[in-house]
Formats: sequence, C-alpha cells, structure tokens
Amino acid sequence: MSGLKNSPFGKRLRASHKDDEEATKKKLINPIFGLPSSTPSLDSRPNTTDSSAAPESPTDIKRIARGRDYTPRDYGDRFVPSRDSGDMRTSFHLLDEGGPSTPSKNRIIPSESDALKEQANAIFNSILHTEVTPPSPRRPISPTRPIAIASGSAPVPPSTPTRRRLFNYHSPTTSNPATPTRRLDTPTDEAYSMSPVRAESRQLLESPRRQLRSVCKTPYRVLDAPELADDFYLNLVDWSSTNVLGVGLGSCVYLWTAHNAAVSKLCDLAETNDTISSVSWVQRGTTLAVGTLAGRMHIYDANTLQLQRTYQQAHTQRIGALAWNAHILSSGSRDRMVHHRDVREATTRPFKRCTGHRQEVCGLKWSGDGGPSSANLASGGNDNKVCIWDLRGSRRGASTSAAAPAGEEGPGDAPLWKFHEHTAAVKALAWDPHVSGVLATGGGTQDKHIRFWNVINGSMLSELDTGSQVCNLIWSLTSHELVSTHGFSSTTAQNQICIWKYPTLNMVASLTGHTNRVLYLAMSPDGETIVTGAGDETLRFWNAFPKKEKNEREKESRLDYGRLIR
Repeated sequence: MSGLKNSPFGKRLRASHKDDEEATKKKLINPIFGLPSSTPSLDSRPNTTDSSAAPESPTDIKRIARGRDYTPRDYGDRFVPSRDSGDMRTSFHLLDEGGPSTPSKNRIIPSESDALKEQANAIFNSILHTEVTPPSPRRPISPTRPIAIASGSAPVPPSTPTRRRLFNYHSPTTSNPATPTRRLDTPTDEAYSMSPVRAESRQLLESPRRQLRSVCKTPYRVLDAPELADDFYLNLVDWSSTNVLGVGLGSCVYLWTAHNAAVSKLCDLAETNDTISSVSWVQRGTTLAVGTLAGRMHIYDANTLQLQRTYQQAHTQRIGALAWNAHILSSGSRDRMVHHRDVREATTRPFKRCTGHRQEVCGLKWSGDGGPSSANLASGGNDNKVCIWDLRGSRRGASTSAAAPAGEEGPGDAPLWKFHEHTAAVKALAWDPHVSGVLATGGGTQDKHIRFWNVINGSMLSELDTGSQVCNLIWSLTSHELVSTHGFSSTTAQNQICIWKYPTLNMVASLTGHTNRVLYLAMSPDGETIVTGAGDETLRFWNAFPKKEKNEREKESRLDYGRLIR
C-alpha cells in the first residue's frame, strides 16, 4: 500500500482531491465582500449548527447553507406510501376547509355546493352512528343482576358457574330453541354478507338520494357603487317590478335598467345639503319613495324622472326604512315613530301614527297577502323589538308598548304583537310568500339569530343560529328558501350570503365575495336574481334561484293549432 501512495498514480489522485476541495471552498466565498454566502432558510426553526466549526465535507457545507441540520437517513429498496390523507373523510370529499384564523379577502370559493357537502356529511355521520352504536337487537345482552333475597329466607350460598366448552360448534336454532325460523337458511342473512358495514348502513348507502341543485358561487355582474354608505340602519337598494334598480349613493339616487344596463340620475340633493337614507319602490309601477337624513321624504316618477311630491317634515330625524302597500306609504325614523300616509291625498300629515319602539325604527315590511285593509306591517327597531301592526286596530290586546304623545292616541297605535326574543337591533324582516302569516326576523351583532314567527297566534316557530350579524332577509319566489346577508361574525366566514331551505333550515349555498358587511339586498321581479350591496362600494348580482315553473294553465296546449302552422 505504501508503494501505491508514493507511486505517480497516487500522487495525481491526491492532487485532484485537493483541487476539488479548494474549488468547493471558493464557491462558498462571496467574491465581493470576502464573506461566506448564505441562503435564507424556508424553515422557521432556528439553525442549531455551529457556524464557527468548519464543515467536515461538501455535503455538510451544502446542508448548512440551506439552513438545516439533519442526519442522513438510510432508505431501503421498499417504497411504502404515506396513508395519512387516505381516510374515509378524504375519500368522501369531507375534509374541512382549513385556513388562517383571521378571514382572508382572497378566500378561494369552493366549487361544490354546500348542500351537497352537508348531505355527504349527514350520510357519513349516520353510517358512523349506526356502526358504533348499532340498534338494540344487535347489542349484546348484558348480564342479569342477581334476584334480591326475600326477607326472612335463608341466604343462598355462592355457586360456582357452570363450565362451558370454549370450542362448541352448534347451530343458532339448537342454542336458541325460541327462534321461530332457521336464520342461516336465509340467503340474505348478515352471516353471509361480505360487506364491512351493517345492513342498515348498506340500506342507507343504496337508497336514492334527493337531488340538490347547484348554485353558482360567483356573481355574474359586479357594478361600482361609489359612496354607498356602510351604515347598518339604512336601506339604499331596491328593485322595482319594472326591472329597474334604484340605488342611493351619497346625495344622489341612480336608476339602473336591467335589460339594457342604462344608468340615469334620478335626483341630487346636494343643493339642500341632504343625504339619501332609504329608497323603496311601489309594488307595481314606476313610483319611487326616497327618505333623507334630514327627515324629508320625496316621491318620484321614474319614467319621467320628475318629482311628484315632497314631505318637508315627514319625520324629525332621519328616515331609515320605507315600505309600500298599494297606495299606503309607511316610513320608520330615528324619532321612534312609524307614520302612514296615503299618497293619493294632497295633505302632508299622516293619517295614522304608530308608537311601539323606544329607539330607532330600522326595518319595515308589509305582508303581501292582501290590501291595506287586511295586510299586517312588521317593524324592527334598535331596541331589539319586533312589532306587528294592524291598521284596523289592535284586535287581540297585545303586550304593552311605548306611550304615545298626548292627543295622538287612537286605533292602531298599539301593536298587535310584540316580540322580545332578539338581543340586538332587528333590521332584517321578510314575510313568507308561500305560507300566510309566517315572518322571518334577523338580529344584529349581539344576536346572530334568524327567528320565524306565526303572527296569527303570536308564537315563535323556530330559530337558527347563524353565527354572524344578520343584515337582511328575503324569501325566494320560485322555491321555499330564504336568503340572508351577514356582516360581523364570530367565525372565520364573514360577509357572506347564505341560502337556507325552509323549514329544515339546511344551508343550500354560501356565497362570498364582498369584503365588507353585506348591508343591502334586493331581488329581481322574476325571482331568479338577487343583488347585494356592501360597504366595499360594489353591487354584485347572483343567479341564486331556478326559473319559476309554469302552472298547468300556463303550459302550451296541444289543442293550440296556431303554433303548429309553419
């Protein structure tokens, strides 16, 4: 060996190794500053490698440059894949959406429907419950307790349990003579089943499932709405029966026509130093009512863009809520009053005043099951109360309300019903168009609940904890579903639009996109599209509901020979 080291081949081999080491060291020296170059580490853990110690080999130098210190691992010729994510939840696409603790504005919108996910979760939980806690016939029989010894009788000495053979093969019919039929003679018995789950679980998996509709998670149109106020107590967006959207932006009201996307300015109150606080269309027609912060109320004709009437002192403070019922216009204000006016009359004084709230009235909705003589009005206030009004007078003698001013008492001043269950301001109100007498109400930040009421007998039907501030509610015209818009939340999901199935209260879909509270909500006259507005100064249009099915009378008749002519 010594001869090999001193041979010319050994000298050349040692020289080549020395040159390689010097070349490696030169690569790690910064040619400008003469300092070792370092690569920023992607690992957040501190580097425990001693920088003063010289690296033993080029492999160690590269490992230190990456900011990591680890021991090389020995790998064999077998490859065993990691099965951490191959559980049942992953197989059924039931992984919970992970994310940061704070909500992200760039949240990825899921492609699948929330209703499908909830259905899969329900099936998974049902199967898991069936497998873990089977029905009573499958449960093992618990040992019976010893019979109590009667008083005065001799004690029974303990007996040794009978010996049983461990490997005693027998038929179920011989072990249990009370069995009326031979169980193993049934071909479909569980004893012959090759499935890892029980028969109840197999029946649940094989049963037909209800087809759930898919809702598009992205808006099909987004409009800029500069100066759209971020105020919970205002109502600045409404959609007319003639397919025109009215929006209050600052001191102006703009009209957006849906079929041609034309925009026109209806009014500008900058000269009077006033600001728009509420807008509301009449149920049928082109008349638009506008409320302001100064307590004024204007009525415009959208076709001619002309002012029809002005109520200079409609209220003493801002008008945050307006509601039409045919020719009756109701207004709610910060002065805690609800006024009713007949727009056909030239007088500016209301023909009726309602005093049932102790703080600002921020929500008003008329029921659509009749005219002014039979419909009820729901009002929500900042005092956390919901009042039901009947203009014909209080027929049932509801709970006490706030005292009315002197000289203004009269029929209808007391509410028909007054609900006290909410613990925050109630702005969201919606009457069910499919079931008469059902009202949905939503509470603010401290409440986060949607409650359903039967105003016929004054009882609460159900409630739903949404986990976030409820800003607005509206019922679908094509299906028995409810839309709710939300703001501040105690969870990571904020500023979302939710669609609920009634009366099961299962979520159909959750729509996200707004970066601020979704304070404004309106529906198109055909009931297929909803528009939402938020403090991010945008209006977003969503295809939320399917088309309305035609009745038998509206369908084309086979006897209509006119459509057969070519």
